[in-house]
Amino acid sequence: MRDLTGNMPKITLNGITVDFPFQPYECQEAYMAKVLECLQKKVNGILESPTGTGKTLCLLCSTLAWREHFKDTISARKIAQRMNGVELFPERPVSSWGNAATDADIPTYYTDIPKIIYASRTHSQLTQVINELKNTVYRPKICVLGSREQLCINPEVKRQESNHMQIYMCRMKVMARACHFYNNVEEKSTEKELIDSIMDIEDLVKNGNKHRACPYYLSRSLKQQADIIFMPYNYLLDSKSRRAHNLDLKGTVVILDEAHNVEKLCEESSSFDLTPYDLVSAMDAINVVLEEQAKVVQQNEINAEFNMELANSGLNMELEDIAKIKKILLQLESAIDAVELPPNDSGVTKEGSYIFDLFAEAQITFQTKSSLLESLEQILQFLSGRTGIFVNTSGLHKLSDIIQTVFNIDSPEGTTGFMLHQSISKYYKVHIHLDNSNQKKKQRTDLWNSSSAKKQGKTLSYWCFSPGYSMHELVRQGVRTIILTSGTLSPLSSFTMEMQIPFPVCLENPHVIDKHQLWVGIIPKGPDGTVLTSTYERRFSEDYLSSLGKTIGNLVRVVPHGLLVFFPSYPVMDKSLEYWKEHDFAKRIEEVKPMFVEPRNKGSFAEVMDAYYDKIVCPKSNGAAFLAVCRGKASEGLDFADINGRGVIITGLPFPPRMEPRVVLKMQFLDEMRRSGAGAQYLSGREWYSQQASRAVNQAIGRVIRHRQDYGAIFLCDHRFTTSDVRGKLPSWVRPYVNVYDNFGHAVRSVSVFFRVAQEIMPPPLPQCRSGSAGSLSENDTVPSTSSEQIHSLKKAKNLDDHVPSLKRKRKGTMSVNTFPSVREEVNR
Repeated sequence: MRDLTGNMPKITLNGITVDFPFQPYECQEAYMAKVLECLQKKVNGILESPTGTGKTLCLLCSTLAWREHFKDTISARKIAQRMNGVELFPERPVSSWGNAATDADIPTYYTDIPKIIYASRTHSQLTQVINELKNTVYRPKICVLGSREQLCINPEVKRQESNHMQIYMCRMKVMARACHFYNNVEEKSTEKELIDSIMDIEDLVKNGNKHRACPYYLSRSLKQQADIIFMPYNYLLDSKSRRAHNLDLKGTVVILDEAHNVEKLCEESSSFDLTPYDLVSAMDAINVVLEEQAKVVQQNEINAEFNMELANSGLNMELEDIAKIKKILLQLESAIDAVELPPNDSGVTKEGSYIFDLFAEAQITFQTKSSLLESLEQILQFLSGRTGIFVNTSGLHKLSDIIQTVFNIDSPEGTTGFMLHQSISKYYKVHIHLDNSNQKKKQRTDLWNSSSAKKQGKTLSYWCFSPGYSMHELVRQGVRTIILTSGTLSPLSSFTMEMQIPFPVCLENPHVIDKHQLWVGIIPKGPDGTVLTSTYERRFSEDYLSSLGKTIGNLVRVVPHGLLVFFPSYPVMDKSLEYWKEHDFAKRIEEVKPMFVEPRNKGSFAEVMDAYYDKIVCPKSNGAAFLAVCRGKASEGLDFADINGRGVIITGLPFPPRMEPRVVLKMQFLDEMRRSGAGAQYLSGREWYSQQASRAVNQAIGRVIRHRQDYGAIFLCDHRFTTSDVRGKLPSWVRPYVNVYDNFGHAVRSVSVFFRVAQEIMPPPLPQCRSGSAGSLSENDTVPSTSSEQIHSLKKAKNLDDHVPSLKRKRKGTMSVNTFPSVREEVNR
């Protein structure tokens, strides 16, 4: 791809020279031009480019080229001022050096050059992005932010039982300068190897161990000088995380990669559920503090009598102040319990502003919030430093987070807190309902022998229904440009409306594949002529389940290697499997391709995936079928490139659960906003509901074509796909390929020819790198390369998932299909 001299090709876009690792495709040039337009005009952009089009590389090269151009602009201005109009190099006028900042506010100092904040969903994805950066000529100063759980190398802190305790023990050691890893940070943060290296999380930990310097505080130190900062996007979108990481967003360029989940994350980061378990575990923790402080007071009274030195527990709080927090918890519990629920247990819904009335009953107000948060911080610090039996502090942490969410302290200066929060609360609903997670909590609380195990009560939910609220927060922080990008954002119109901020620059990129690489068929009827429809009324009918079983039984014979089958939900998948097992459809399918089933339990997911990948590469097999659900882990993040996924079957439209309170209230919220006079700015509830199904379908079908040399087939097995409304919401790169096959036999013949031709024309795929299997949790769209460095990057992403406790994987080994939640086990569940 590079020229013979080893130099990168240089291309000029929008007046800016971009170094790219190879001659870009047309769609890559279009993508980079749109990125540059956003940066030059200081406007927001929403850019969709299918997986496999090199989106990540385009983002990095264009953004960093613009940043260098911006720096040249400042240099040109400084030199022109010094030279008084005389040209330094006559053959290259200073005016040609750079005009990135053509507006009136060209900064004077290099420190004013905008920082880039690059956010993605997971650290695995960021690892792959950082490895892409290494494949470019650009060498910016970078920093990647992570949690203590991922970055701490102090053995004593790492031994703590919970993340909360790790945080507080770390803070205490830092304050007392009792952690030698932290003490080394200041000296080591000037090491050339650490400043100039392009390090991901794993590199940071490795270098931290090598230099005996804390990687967590090292990353925070590197952040000050970094040109580009990488982080998971919850660090950016959650106001509490922003404060914790001390993120200054003024003038920054924010890139949200893998942005298809941003709407949901924006809402969730601004919402909470306060359960009876949370309240009682908080009271249990307060009781421990009260008891210990009471003993200290009693001991001091005795010591005072004998003129002995007074004892000190380390907590400088009066008993009355600690008891006040317990009283607040009891009042809050009483206020929630006093809300009368209807007989059908559906819960009570109130307007968002009701939260202030409810909290006021517990003496939590704008006037008391600061002192309350301070007291909670002191108590949590004390509990983390004490020795003895472990105390569960999750309830106290939850209370602290909730107070910060309700009384958001990111408010702009000069605004009246109460009035501002009253206006913000219009984006919320308060929902009070019976706690339905009591059994799960009971299992956990037995660990601490807590009274909360016995608690049955009501859950208070404060749900945000406007993703735009979080976006407005970023705008209020003074962000220069926000770029949202992903392989799947369609339909764009609904996405931009949900964000509630302007996106003047939009792009729906075509794919880089040729027409012989993709086959898309709508199959409205099964082989027996039965209409395929997974509507609520028909999804469990015998004729539908039978016809769907016959459909898949036929398609497994014509799709080579790996086949993905996506269901609208777990209940539909379970019922289908149960019926197929009872009527021999499962047996017939497994005679051709063994079936693997996406487990509900995330812990066993990687194991099932490994077994599926093993079966695909087994020379004696015809491949395998992986049964999964839309919006599940397999549909959202896994890479089924080449033989791992030659076909995707969509068995229905995955609408959200219609009666789930959060879905009902979201639709109600949107309809209310439309009626309030802001109609043009909001989708209707029905439009949103429909868009959610289309978005989930688009995510699932995005699994099949993962790079330039990939090929595969998409089967849309539901007659509703024949309607123009549903077809129109498919991604723009898929729509030109769609054909409707009213006759099932014609579809089978057509796709058989497609695979025969594709296998003749397309080069055989590279040997499968097992290290990139279940660890490739990414939509990062690298253009395919055979370089050992990229294979190494896949391994690193996998190793990272081992390193992060929440993604721990179990072993690999050769196991039979029946070891996993395959057909038999899933049906009996």
